[in-house]
Amino acid sequence: MAQKKLVRFAEIKTFPNVLQYPKDIKGNWKGFFKNTNPVTLELACGKGEYALGLGRMHTQRNFIGVDVKGNRIWKGAKTALLEGLQNVAFLRTQMDKITDYFAGGEVEEIWITFPDPQLRFSKMKKRLTHPKFLRLYKKFLKPGGIIHLKTDSPNLYDFTKAVISLYNLELITDNDNIYRSTIVSPELAIKTHYEMLDIAGSNKVHYLQFRLSNELPEGNDDILKTMFREQAVD
Repeated sequence: MAQKKLVRFAEIKTFPNVLQYPKDIKGNWKGFFKNTNPVTLELACGKGEYALGLGRMHTQRNFIGVDVKGNRIWKGAKTALLEGLQNVAFLRTQMDKITDYFAGGEVEEIWITFPDPQLRFSKMKKRLTHPKFLRLYKKFLKPGGIIHLKTDSPNLYDFTKAVISLYNLELITDNDNIYRSTIVSPELAIKTHYEMLDIAGSNKVHYLQFRLSNELPEGNDDILKTMFREQAVD
């Protein structure tokens, strides 16, 4: 397995659709894609199932999968190259460094699909919908830009709803069980590797769609922490 990873790490260095910790890409994604189409991010993309699926559906948009795991990115990038998806790319970096790579207004939408829910109370700030991260997204997300969360974790779902309420953000869609309906949108029907594993064992997939319509004062972070202290599993 270690040898396989080494081979993949070496191979993605040659992929034209993979950027690893690039220094001069911020504000220059139009040049990279050679068009002015809207940009959507898939954060903690893993193998990039959403970047690929959305890229196939929406050829007049650009999609970037972001993850720190090069071994996982390899799968999505390889698939995009084989299918000739020129509107799909991958960025390798740590999530807390994401503002190094996108300028203000450069991103129109963000998808967060089946991220690690970081269930331990001590790791709450690592949840990708924590205000700490939302403040980062706000720096490059266009005004009115949408964030999508799809998860099978009721903990992350409830936490994100609490964040939306506490910081008075605009909640567009709240669906606690998307497959309860016999009609599911093509976008929500895309399944990631982790969705198919059903790690949470809840047999439910939750979906939230919201906008960063207000500021996120850091003073509220302590309130959020207090709200969830009683649910701690540490």
